Amino acid sequence: MTRVQSSGTEQAWAALGGDPALLGRIGFGGPTGALPARLPVLELARSTVAVCSLAAAELAARRTRGGAGPVPRVRVDGGAVGTAFLSERHLRIDGRAPTTFAPLSRFWRTADGWVRTHANYPHHRARLLTALGLPDDTGVDTVAAVFAERRSAEIEETVYAAGGLAVALRTPEEWASHEQGAAIAARPLLTLERTEGPGTVAPRRLCTLSGSPLLPAAGLRVLDLTRVLAGPVATRTLALLGADVLRIDAPQLPESQDAHNDTGFGKRSVSLDLRDRAGRATFEELLADADVLVTGYRPGALEAYGLTPEALAVRRPGLVLAQVSAWGRYGPWHERRGFDSLVQVATGIATLAGSAGAPGTLPAQALDHGTGYLLAAGVLRALSEQHDDGGSRLLRLALGQTAHWLCNGLPEQPTAGTSETYEPEKHLGITDSEMGRLRYALPPVSFAGGPADWSRPPGRLAADSPVWGITAAAIGGTLLTATGPADMSRPPGPHGSLPGSATA
Repeated sequence: MTRVQSSGTEQAWAALGGDPALLGRIGFGGPTGALPARLPVLELARSTVAVCSLAAAELAARRTRGGAGPVPRVRVDGGAVGTAFLSERHLRIDGRAPTTFAPLSRFWRTADGWVRTHANYPHHRARLLTALGLPDDTGVDTVAAVFAERRSAEIEETVYAAGGLAVALRTPEEWASHEQGAAIAARPLLTLERTEGPGTVAPRRLCTLSGSPLLPAAGLRVLDLTRVLAGPVATRTLALLGADVLRIDAPQLPESQDAHNDTGFGKRSVSLDLRDRAGRATFEELLADADVLVTGYRPGALEAYGLTPEALAVRRPGLVLAQVSAWGRYGPWHERRGFDSLVQVATGIATLAGSAGAPGTLPAQALDHGTGYLLAAGVLRALSEQHDDGGSRLLRLALGQTAHWLCNGLPEQPTAGTSETYEPEKHLGITDSEMGRLRYALPPVSFAGGPADWSRPPGRLAADSPVWGITAAAIGGTLLTATGPADMSRPPGPHGSLPGSATA
């Protein structure tokens, strides 16, 4: 294994406020042939996994030997990283491959170029067709004919105004001159800052870890208000590291069980309607005991529920609030919805990845996955900082910022590693679940003494009670302790409901 300090890793670790002396604990190995692309996608992937692993090792060191022990060594395997960044494509449920993109989620030729749409969710599909003046049963050919007669910018604005998702293809130069692109370029890769409420928050003293594997996030409670894909990747990683992760979905917003089969490892899942008084009361009870809140909804969507940094610093002092969005919380697009595929199109990545006059894509949804590992790393670094000096923390990332880093900040694809052939099968696992037998990508986050796999497979969406782990264990669930998740039997059907919950 070659020991190097990747420039991408150095940049990401510096953005997280990490001690540069710890970079020497990272070792890179494995094949370098995964995720081939014109842009340094593998460098992005290895760097984000490296800093996430190092942040996990750093927190583990603070929780062992009274914080006086060395930080465990980190190993980043290029094959494991490449496989994990394609986790949704490697997933199988009883041999079935899930559908990742709906028929109306694709590139379309327009009168003056190209647009890409995202219509995986039924409500986004309906809004797209409404914007085009087409009935709900319209097929691909009819939509293509309509797009072919319209200009890209007109389509982008018309669909956005209807609440749908369509983005015009731009070159890197066009994006750099766009107001949103310029706003993103003027900001750092991420921000992690201390926030203050009316009182002083003492240092967070977590209990000492013991046993094997080392789970640096054991005993911590994470509320997961995220949807595909960056946020769920982050919270899946926190679950790997021992956190009690409770995913909350709104009953009025449909979600894919197949997507949860990929990102739901180690988590429990509930449905709560925050518009309902009982549901809101249940959420507030959960929030009162949460250590971390991760949100992935577009900026402005959760403010009505008092989930702003300022309000949370008062209501829940000591909370780590981690927010991820598509375009950032600034600029003219700050309230727009977005997905990895659309950010690639807007920022010029699809132009760089294309050929023969047609747009292309990255070999993985690397903006989502990379941002997800950075998000998890930021949460872990925030917890380490709180161990030293207390306070609340606010972490913010955006897919657009990760895209800017990929296009402008990273070095060429890495050469540190080995010449071995990339074989994804080496990095896949098999487990039984309520949905059937799952084939899945093993976690790439790795440090000496740390976990090699999740403690439990994903369950069914919204099938759990809205209570934290130790309470869930009393009614049949997973008990989380400082030494890790203790195996408890999970009933085949939904748990009983508490006020405000809805079970699938």
